[in-house]
Order: sequence, then C-alpha cells, then structure tokens
Amino acid sequence: MRAMLRRLAPVAFLATGACFATREDVRSLQSQLDAMRASAAQADSARQAQLDRVIASLGLVRDSLGVMSARVIKMQGDVRGDLYNIGQELIQVQELTGQSQRRLQELRAQLEERNPNAAPAPAATRPSGAAAPASPQGAPTGAQPASPGPNQLFQLSLEQLRRGSPAAARTGLETLLQQYPTADIAPDAQFYLGEAYHAEGNNAAADSAYAVVVEKYPTSPRAPTALYKRGLYMEQQGNLTGARAMLNQLIQKYPRSDEAALARERLRAMK
Repeated sequence: MRAMLRRLAPVAFLATGACFATREDVRSLQSQLDAMRASAAQADSARQAQLDRVIASLGLVRDSLGVMSARVIKMQGDVRGDLYNIGQELIQVQELTGQSQRRLQELRAQLEERNPNAAPAPAATRPSGAAAPASPQGAPTGAQPASPGPNQLFQLSLEQLRRGSPAAARTGLETLLQQYPTADIAPDAQFYLGEAYHAEGNNAAADSAYAVVVEKYPTSPRAPTALYKRGLYMEQQGNLTGARAMLNQLIQKYPRSDEAALARERLRAMK
C-alpha cells in the first residue's frame, strides 16, 4: 500500500501543477481581455468624440449654407424687383418718348398738309421717256395733284393701327415706303409695318418686316427693338438656339440700348 502511494505521489504533484498553470493562464488571459476592452472602450470614446465634433461642424456648415441660401434668395428677389422697376421706368420713358415723337409727327403732318410743297416728292413711277400728263385747264404748267406727304401717311397709318384696322395701316405704310423710300420716317414706317402684320396675326410676315429694319436701317433707334421682337418670336416658336443668338446679337450690337437690358434678363430666364 505504501509502495502504491509512493508511486501515485509524483502523478498527483504533476496534476496539481497543471491545475495551477491553467488558472494562471486564465488569469493572464482575463487580464489581457480586460486591457483590450479598456483600450477598445477608450478608442470608441475617442471616435465618438471625433464623430460628435464632425457632426457639430456639419451642423455649423449647414446653418451657414442656410443663411447664405436665404441671403441669395433675398438678393435674387431684390434684383428681380429692381429689374422690374427698371423695366417699368423704361416703359414709362418709352411711352413719354413715343408721345413726344407722336406729337412731332402730328406737327410735321399738319405742316405737310398746309404746305404740300414742303413734302419730299414721291418716287417716280412713270416709265422713262413717257410724257407728263396734261395739266388741267387753268392750272400752272407742271402742277400735280397734291398727295399726302410721308409724315401724313405715317400719321394716318398709325391712327388706323390704333383704331384696330391693321390692314388699312399696313396699306398706308407700304404706300409710304414705296413712294418715299428715302424719307427720314422710313425706318419707323418699316417697324410699324411689322406691328401691323403682328396685329393681323401674321407673325412670320412681322418677323420679316423686323428683319428689314435691322438690315436696312441698323442705326435707327427701331433696330434694337426689332431685334428684341425677333428674339421673342423665335422663343415662341420653340427655336431657343435662334432666340439666344438673336438676343446675344442685340447685346453685342446695341449694348447700351434699353432692349439690351431686357435681352440679358430674357437670356437668364431661358437657362
């Protein structure tokens, strides 16, 4: 029996040592796990703090963008309001200018009516070499029946246009342009010929009449207005490329005109 106990004693010692070694390993492993957890918690805390800072920065940026957006919207509203006021003032100026020009035309028409000899002679329509028609008995040699002068024709045509008779206005304006092609009122007559066509609903013919104003009378104050109307007509027809080209041509050729400011605003609205 004693011999057996002596034999089992080393085995028991080894088993006890193995048990102690395992507990030590477990304690070491537990310590390492605790350290890793603490390190991970510290890293998570640092990341959370960094994330909080980023979120706060984004909030500030968002607030700043909101303020800037509100300012931009307000600025755009102010600019639109200013442009609208400018447009209204331009319309008033144009109306006043138109009234002054209308009064001047009325005075010139009255002058031509009172003194037919003051009006420029109409363009000759008699074939070359043909004899002049015989003068009425008692009339001075070479005297011709008095015909309306260019300003009279222009005034009568405008009155017809205002009364809602664009066909009669168009006839008068065409007569003016045929008989007095070099009259100083010819550019206005050509422009209002386009207005008469427009009033009749013939927008294509109106556009062609405006094109003649731009091509034949480029220095006339009516030229930028005709270009602007051509651009609007192209936009209405869905030809945005042509409309942009026409409005840009207006801005380039007549940069200081009132119509150039309207063209710039129209181009911004078309984008």
